[in-house]
Amino acid sequence: MTQTEIVPAAPAGQAAVKPTAFSFGDPEGVLDRRELGQYFEMWHNGRWYEPPMPMGRLAQTFNMSPYHRSAVALKVNLLVSQQTPSQWLGSDAFERFALDFIQMGNAYLEWIPNMAGRLARADHAPALHLRPGVDPGQYWFVNGFGGDIHEFEPGRIYHLQQPDVAQEVFGLPEWLSALQSGLLSENATLFRRRYYLNGAHAGFVFYLNEALADQETADAITEKLGKSKGIGNFKNLFVHIPGGKKDGIQLMPIADVTAKDEFSAVKNISRDDMLAAHRTPPQLIGVIPQNNGGFGKVGETRDAYYETEIVPIARRMLRMNDWFGVQLLAFADYVCADGTVIRQVGSGFQKLPASAR
Repeated sequence: MTQTEIVPAAPAGQAAVKPTAFSFGDPEGVLDRRELGQYFEMWHNGRWYEPPMPMGRLAQTFNMSPYHRSAVALKVNLLVSQQTPSQWLGSDAFERFALDFIQMGNAYLEWIPNMAGRLARADHAPALHLRPGVDPGQYWFVNGFGGDIHEFEPGRIYHLQQPDVAQEVFGLPEWLSALQSGLLSENATLFRRRYYLNGAHAGFVFYLNEALADQETADAITEKLGKSKGIGNFKNLFVHIPGGKKDGIQLMPIADVTAKDEFSAVKNISRDDMLAAHRTPPQLIGVIPQNNGGFGKVGETRDAYYETEIVPIARRMLRMNDWFGVQLLAFADYVCADGTVIRQVGSGFQKLPASAR
């Protein structure tokens, strides 16, 4: 922000008055140039690769908007509801794995061996702290807050990443194009909260310019205005000054009641951007329709969403079976509203008629 002083010529016999005008710089993105540069450049410290975006920041965006979190939770819930737990992979570990993949674009499972060196179970490893090593098959646990560092045995970590055209070592979430829209929605909400908390939405100047009003009348008005605060506010005030002028009393608002920030428009546009990036039908996450026609049948929308969005994600996750060498992950049949069945067949899915049930 830059500051400019404008000093007008003072009338004769009066001191110079110095009003101040402020001008603001260009808008700055939440991700500055340094962090944006990390998206195009990968670097390592000799042991592990650093992610293209700060994983801590990416984790914080999980709660930047109810639409974003609901869209992520919807995909995770559908995957969890169809997962068939096995002796090697429990429902809790899979849910955390699925959440990491949808939100972070990277998901990890650790091979836990038994006494004979064979697979005992697959446990979730947090994407927030895992880093691929420089050597093939090497992974590190890096906790930047506590300084904890742990190197896994080579070949013990399974890494599923969401592909990105600019990355090979890490994945990036596919909803990333709506990041700015999600942050804009959060900023709009925070601005509106601050606007109401500081009271600017109801502020005004009570201007009394009436020669017939004595000090007693002014004190009485002040007392009544003071009693209108807190519980029992929004009371009407009656003022009677016999012989007073038309403009003897004026109310001058300090701020526009509507704030003219187009709050609803900002929220709606940012919501649409996020739902488009997630490719999530609005009726599946509780968005209220703005027209009388509504959104149509929820069941049919859910079936189409499962087939076009959840099935491709599930197919990617089934790759872990080949890596671990056992039937670690499996999905139950999904029965559509019309009776047809979406069934896992090997590492893929087929849509079968109702008679296949």
